[in-house]
Amino acid sequence: MRRFLTLVILLLFTIPFGVSISGCSKKQPVVFCSGGDSGPVVGQVSTITLQPKILGISLNQTEIGQVGTPVATDCKGTTETVSSYTYAVFNANGQPDITIADVQPTTGRLCGGTWNRNTGGGIPDFTTCMPTGKSGTAYVTATGAGASSNALPVYVHPVVTSVVLGPLSTDCLNDPATNCSPAAFNTSVTSCTINPGNGCCTTPVQTGTAVMANTGCLSQTTTGQLAARVYQGTDPTVATNNISCLVGHLAYTAAPASVVTIDQNGIATAQAPGGAVITATISQAGSSAGSFSTCPPVSIQLSVPLAPPPGTSVTVNPNNTQPINALVTDQNGTIMTGVPLTFVSTTPTTIPGTSGSVTPTFPGAAGISAICLPPACNPSPLDQIGLNGNGKPVTSNEIKVTAPGINSTDLYMASTQSLYLVPIDFTTNMLGSPIRLPYQPNSMVISDDGSTIYMGSAFELMTFSATTNSLTKQDTTVMGNVLAVSPDGTTLVITDPTRQLVYLYTTTGSVLATYGGVGTHAQFTPDSQTVYVTLGDVTTPATPTTPAVVTPNNQLLVHSTFTGWFVTNAKSNKSTDVAVTVPSVGAFFAGNTTTALGYCPITTATTNAEGQTTTTAVLYPDAGVSAPITDRIAATNDGLHLLGATVTPTATLTDLAISSPATTPGGPTTPGVPTGACPDAGLTFVATPLLSSALTGVTATAITGVDLASDSSIAFVTYTGSGGVLPTYTPSASGAGTLGSITLATSALGAPVAPVIGVVSADNQTFFVGTSGDNAVHLITKGTNGYQDTTTPLAPKLPDVNGNIVTPNLLVQKPRPATS
Repeated sequence: MRRFLTLVILLLFTIPFGVSISGCSKKQPVVFCSGGDSGPVVGQVSTITLQPKILGISLNQTEIGQVGTPVATDCKGTTETVSSYTYAVFNANGQPDITIADVQPTTGRLCGGTWNRNTGGGIPDFTTCMPTGKSGTAYVTATGAGASSNALPVYVHPVVTSVVLGPLSTDCLNDPATNCSPAAFNTSVTSCTINPGNGCCTTPVQTGTAVMANTGCLSQTTTGQLAARVYQGTDPTVATNNISCLVGHLAYTAAPASVVTIDQNGIATAQAPGGAVITATISQAGSSAGSFSTCPPVSIQLSVPLAPPPGTSVTVNPNNTQPINALVTDQNGTIMTGVPLTFVSTTPTTIPGTSGSVTPTFPGAAGISAICLPPACNPSPLDQIGLNGNGKPVTSNEIKVTAPGINSTDLYMASTQSLYLVPIDFTTNMLGSPIRLPYQPNSMVISDDGSTIYMGSAFELMTFSATTNSLTKQDTTVMGNVLAVSPDGTTLVITDPTRQLVYLYTTTGSVLATYGGVGTHAQFTPDSQTVYVTLGDVTTPATPTTPAVVTPNNQLLVHSTFTGWFVTNAKSNKSTDVAVTVPSVGAFFAGNTTTALGYCPITTATTNAEGQTTTTAVLYPDAGVSAPITDRIAATNDGLHLLGATVTPTATLTDLAISSPATTPGGPTTPGVPTGACPDAGLTFVATPLLSSALTGVTATAITGVDLASDSSIAFVTYTGSGGVLPTYTPSASGAGTLGSITLATSALGAPVAPVIGVVSADNQTFFVGTSGDNAVHLITKGTNGYQDTTTPLAPKLPDVNGNIVTPNLLVQKPRPATS
C-alpha cells in the first residue's frame, strides 16, 4: 500500500497539471463574425425575431392572444436555442406601458387591456384580461440570451362587427379606410401624420386601383390595392363606428384562389378569369366577405397553325395530331394565358377534341370548339352571376376537321318487344349469335367511345360491354328509359315513368341527382356539363274513387354542374324534343311552337348601403324564337341549320337557318367569326324558315327521328306508319336545301312498310335503318349517285315472347378500323 501511494504522488508531480485535468481534449477556438479577432461571436444570439414582423397582431378590447414563438439567430443567420424569453410592452415612445395592451412576461400571452396581478382570492395572476377602455397601438418585445427582438405592434380596438371591402379612401378624415391606417405605412416610404380624432394618417396610401366587383374587373396580371372599412357597432353610417385605422393589417384570402393572389399588404394580382369571394380577417377580431373580379374572355379565337395561312378548317388523317391555337382576349384587349378552356367535338366518337390539339381516331368529320365554362373557367359566386361578366360561359369559333377514309362498323340491333340483342361486325359481314337479355329493353344508347351500351327496362338498368359482347351489370335501383349518355361517358339521364322521376346516374353505379317528372328526350352539351330534358305530361294515378288525371306539362328541365337543377315555366306549350346547337350556346325545343333557350343568364345587379353588389340571375332565359311546329328536331354540326319534322297536319320537314349575336359579332344577320361572349340581356336567337315541305309518299303516325350525317351533308327522317320510303334532306349553305326520298327495297324478307329507327355510320357512308313490314335493317349506302338502298338487308330475326319476329326499333353503332 505504501509503495502505491508513493507512486501516485510521484505521478502527480511529473505529469503536467493541465493534462491531468483535461486529458487529450482540445479547446475549440473562438470565431468572430467579422473574421478578425474581435466583435460578435459566431454561435452567440445576435437577433431575435417576432412574427408577424410587419403585420403585427390585432385584438379586440379584453381579447386574449398569443405572441408567436420567437426565432433567435446568430450573426450568420444560424438558428440558436434560447432557454427562456422575457416579454415586455412599450408605447410608441419606447416607455413601458400596459394601459393599452399587456403581456405575460414569461409566456408571451397577450391581453387587449391589462392582466390581473395580485388580485388575491386564490385567483392566479395573468388569467383575467381587464378592460382599460383604451384603443391604440402597443409594442411587444422578447429578450433572451443577451439580445432583444424587434418591436411587434399590437393593435387594440373595440370589437369588430363588420368588414366591408370597397373603393380606396381619398378622405381619411371623413371616410377612413384601411389605406388610411398607420399600419399601411409600415412598408411605405411616405411618412404618416396621425389625426388624433380617428387614429388615421392624414394622407391615404394610394397604390393602383381598388379592385372591388362594383368598380369593374382587372385584366389578367394587373395589380390593384384592396381597401376595407372596418366597423364597430351595428350602424356603419355612424362616423364614430368606423375604426379602420385602429385595427392594423388585414389578412386577405380568396376563394377560389385561382382567380387572384393577394400579398400581405393587400395588393391583389388578377390571375384566372372569374369572380372570387374575398375574406378579410383581423387576427382573431372578425372577418367579412367582399368580391374581386378578373376580367373574363370576350373572345376565344381558334385557328389551325399548320394550314397556310392559319385558318378554321383542316384535313387530318386518322391517328395524326393537329395543333390548334387559341387566342383569348378580354374586354380591355389583354391577351390571356393559361385560361382553363374545355375543348369539345361535335363527333367525339371519331374525332375527339382535346386541349390544344385534335387527333382523329376514325374517318369522319367534326367541329372543334373551345368553351370557357363555369365553374372550371370564369367562375363566380352564385349571387354574383353576370357581375362584370363572371359566371357566364364564353364560346369560341369552330374549327372544321375532316378525317378522310372509310371505316367499318359494329352494329347492335334490338327491339322493345324482344329479349334478344343481335350484333354484326361488318369486317366479316356475319351476324353474331343472338344474346338473351334479362328483360325487354325500352331504350338503348351507346357511349361515345363505343365501349358500353346502356339499356333501360321496366325492371332494371342493363349495362352491356361492346368490347366483350356480354352483359356486365344489372342495377335494379334504377329503372325506366335511358334518354342520353354524356359525351364523356360518365353520366346517364334515366326517367322512371312509374315513380315519375328523372335521374342523373353515374356510370360507376350511383344516383347523382333526381328531379320529379317524366322525361321524354334529353341531350347533353358537348362539354358534358349541362343537360336539357323535355318533360312529358304529369299523371296522377287513379284511386278507388277518382280516375287518373293527366296534367299537361310545359316545363323544361336543365341540370348544370355549376347551378344544379333548373326548371323553366316560360314555355306556353309542351316540348317534345331537344337539340343543342353548334356552338352550344343554347338549345332548341320541338313542340306546337319551336322555341329556344339561351345559356347566357339575364342578371340584375343590386348594391347595398355598404357598397357591396349582388345579382339575381334568370338562368336559361327564352331566346326569342317562335318557329313552326316540329315533333322531332336535330341541329347540323356546321351550326347553320335546325331541321325538324312533324306529322301535324301532314308529315312535313322544316329547315330553319339559325344564328345569334353570340355567334355573329355584327348581329344575327351578319356572317363572321364568333366572339362567343354573353350579352348582358341574354341571347336572342334568330330562326329563319328556309323550307317547310310535305314528305311525299309518307303516311306517318309519329316522327321517330331526324338523323344527321356528321359532316352536315344529309339528314334522314324516320317514322312509324306507312309509305315504304325514307325521306332525305340535303341542306344548303345558303337558302333552302333539297328534299328527297329513297325507296326502301323489297327483298326475300318482304316489303318494308316504314323506316322506324336509324343511325348514321361514323364515316357517313351508310345509314342503317330498322324497318317495319319486313322486320329488317336496311343499309342505305353512299355511292356515286348518292345514297341508295342496294344491299341485301340484314335479318336479325328478333323474336317476341311468342316467337314472332318483331321490328328492330333499337339501333346503336360504333366504328372500328376497316380491313381494307
